[in-house]
Amino acid sequence: MSESPQTPQTPFHDLDQYVAIPRLTGLTASPDGTRLVATLQTLDGERTAYRTALWEVDPAGEAPARRLTRSAKGESSAVFTRSGDLLFTSARPDPDGKGADEPRSALWLLPAGGGEARVIASPQGGVSGPLVARDADTVSVGASLLPSAKDLAQDAGLRKARKDQKVSAILHSGYPVRLWDHDLGPDEERRLVGDLASLVDEPAAPLPKAPRAEGATPAADEETPGKHLHLRDLTGAGRHLTDHAADLSADGTTLVTTWNVSDPGAAVRGTLVVHDTSTGERRVLVDDPDADTGAPRISPDGAWVAYVTESISSPDEAPVVRLALVPTDGSAEPVVLADDWDRWPGRPTWLPDGSGLLVQADDDGRGPVFLLTFSGSLPGADVVVEQVTSDDAVFSDLSVTPDGATLFALRSSYAAPAEPVRVDLAAFAASGAAGERTPVAATLLRSPVPAPALPGTLTEVETTAEDGTRVRAWLALPTDVGPEAKAPLLLWIHGGPLGSWNAWSWRWNPWLMVAQGYAVLLPDPALSTGYGQEFVQRGWGAWGRAPFTDLMAITDAAEALPEIDETRTAAMGGSFGGYMANWVAGHTDRFQAVVTHASLWALDQFGPTTDASFYWAREMTPEMALENSPHLAVGDIRTPMLVIHGDKDYRVPVGEGLRLWFELLTKSGLPASDDGETVHRFLYYPDENHWILTPQNAKVWYQVVSAFLAERVLGETPELPATLG
Repeated sequence: MSESPQTPQTPFHDLDQYVAIPRLTGLTASPDGTRLVATLQTLDGERTAYRTALWEVDPAGEAPARRLTRSAKGESSAVFTRSGDLLFTSARPDPDGKGADEPRSALWLLPAGGGEARVIASPQGGVSGPLVARDADTVSVGASLLPSAKDLAQDAGLRKARKDQKVSAILHSGYPVRLWDHDLGPDEERRLVGDLASLVDEPAAPLPKAPRAEGATPAADEETPGKHLHLRDLTGAGRHLTDHAADLSADGTTLVTTWNVSDPGAAVRGTLVVHDTSTGERRVLVDDPDADTGAPRISPDGAWVAYVTESISSPDEAPVVRLALVPTDGSAEPVVLADDWDRWPGRPTWLPDGSGLLVQADDDGRGPVFLLTFSGSLPGADVVVEQVTSDDAVFSDLSVTPDGATLFALRSSYAAPAEPVRVDLAAFAASGAAGERTPVAATLLRSPVPAPALPGTLTEVETTAEDGTRVRAWLALPTDVGPEAKAPLLLWIHGGPLGSWNAWSWRWNPWLMVAQGYAVLLPDPALSTGYGQEFVQRGWGAWGRAPFTDLMAITDAAEALPEIDETRTAAMGGSFGGYMANWVAGHTDRFQAVVTHASLWALDQFGPTTDASFYWAREMTPEMALENSPHLAVGDIRTPMLVIHGDKDYRVPVGEGLRLWFELLTKSGLPASDDGETVHRFLYYPDENHWILTPQNAKVWYQVVSAFLAERVLGETPELPATLG
């Protein structure tokens, strides 16, 4: 991808243009449905980081989007109060704070009637995940406190002592100790609550502060009564809320959270807990020893909690994901909803009258919205499941208007990145009786940024695997491809492995390669979601079998197309996709190059070192891990490989990449020569994690991948980016 002074045909023809494309990452609606706020991520002025801002989107789709916030630190996690004020989190400087304060995420309030946003809560450990009651002034936020802190003030004192004495040590007494890209501890997530009605915004008239007595604990955030929320700790110390989900009832009296508990084998399992926001009383709502629970949503009347339940897997049985329902007061046992629906539902959204639930679920390379309608009294009511949206896309960030007539959401696919849309639920409901209704297409609203022009077209390919199972894929093709101008083929293998190539990805974006003339195949092999439980089970505990043969079968089908040059091909993947790329390299010579990113190499080594080893123990026995470990076939690798790994990757630790690199050079069928020359390459990021997130590092990622493929697949001699030195 060489830079050109000319305007590129599309942003995908020039990496500088690509990394600068603004990206929508969130959408929220006001309680009355009259306002929409989107979160937009843009490149900063130095082109080295992304910052976020909040934009208002017209629900009617008529007026252009307008920007609400602007700062170097960015704003996110927007949520409306019942009065229409907008809360958000940001680490931008507090105009009323101390100039020397270290940046930390605070809770801000932007008045509905206009005016400047102001800080209303600023714990020393930052805030996250604000929740607001629909019909009350109760607000809840996540905040990290040190384990021995009884309140925010004591937490501030403990943090100051650690900082002043330059102590970074963390003493663990449980598992896990890190997650994805960050260490866990010493602080721990808690949920706090406050009363928005206590806030006033009056001119400040400060008195001189009395000197603090020696040894006295500093205030949590120098709270000013009326100006700052008084936040109470609801959940207390402990690792129970690591990576948690929560929901607040409409009247603000009840907070439901996931609650991690320890199981044998250093395992962690999610339960559901109810917290009384007034008294702090806590009681267990759901504790199923055979399942993880997550994504709780309280019904509009507060009587029920809908949630996602995922069975605890074993090496022989893949997990089963379902929706479940339980009375908030715990007066009856949980009930699984639509147990015969062979799809995995995501986080539910209640209809305003409580008559049903909207959910997104992967389905045949898409992610439509589905409606589960209750046709009888709860619990145990008969449930009718219907597809609501007809778009070839994935929907997220669902919000329903109070009358139940309209759904707002973000829509994403490989044809376009996330964009705000409106779905006419009233038209859907009017199209027939429950169970007989016709899906409707979403209407695009005026986004803060238009979708970029694509350098090609998107089509589908499918074939039949050796066991008779249908296997399908998306295929992205260059515009000018044809029988007389065939395109080289890139097989892209998705991660997960429980996932699907069904939504736009900025990290793995096929259109950058299409702009260079490649066709990119995006298949969903065994273990992919959206094709039923048996499709997942086919590959469970046997990664090197059905997933591999499915990939080879769909590649055969793509290579048979008249637009594809079957003599010029490569395979690529990240995470589980990287595992499969390694497996492919050791089990076939059909590709001219293999790119493996953040990949699993030696499964016996990976299991005890990943950040969630207990989950891996549920996936494979030691014997199964060896049987499916790519490193045992290193001697059969005769394809040039590009290995990519970030040092801060805790999900697939960098040891996997280091061992792969050494064994490629010393044990593969294509080893380094005696003088150290090799056709393989290792792109290493000392400060990146499982994903390459910073803009210029991402640019280098694509540049190096493109150069490696150009050399090995196209026979060219490309230049590497000058930033590599």
